[in-house]
Amino acid sequence: MVKTSLKIGQFAPDFCLLDQEGNKTCLEDFRGKWVILYFYPRDNTPGCSLEAKNFSCLREDFEAENAVVIGVSRDSVESHRRFIEKKEIKVKLLSDKQANVHRTYDVLHPKNFRGKEITSAVRTTFLIDPEGEIARLWDNVKAKGHAEKVLSELKALKEKSNENML
Repeated sequence: MVKTSLKIGQFAPDFCLLDQEGNKTCLEDFRGKWVILYFYPRDNTPGCSLEAKNFSCLREDFEAENAVVIGVSRDSVESHRRFIEKKEIKVKLLSDKQANVHRTYDVLHPKNFRGKEITSAVRTTFLIDPEGEIARLWDNVKAKGHAEKVLSELKALKEKSNENML
């Protein structure tokens, strides 16, 4: 089982990447909000499409919790644009063609694909709190039901945080 070297409680490394419209998007742009940062292998593959559609279906629920969902893959800006149009994705997708952010977040790992060893993104999600700390992370994510788990965990963390403030 492959795991990222990043840990809960440490600050999420900052980065800037281009979104599906070619606009520069930086993690620090979202300070004050919860960020669901998920890494996935490729646009238009069954598992990645399911994950993106599930996050899209829950986008308004995440927004109601002061959260933004951001997907990152090594696909191009143009690939993201086509993926969004084809699958009606409603979350921001960032292009990390050079895989620098993938390496920073330690989500690129060797795996066996059709008898060959390749390096690929391991489906990983980081829940980042409004101050920029990693509040929760999921390694080796299974797409089905994942968005719902993330939303549930976000609500639980916010509730616990509110109780601590009382």
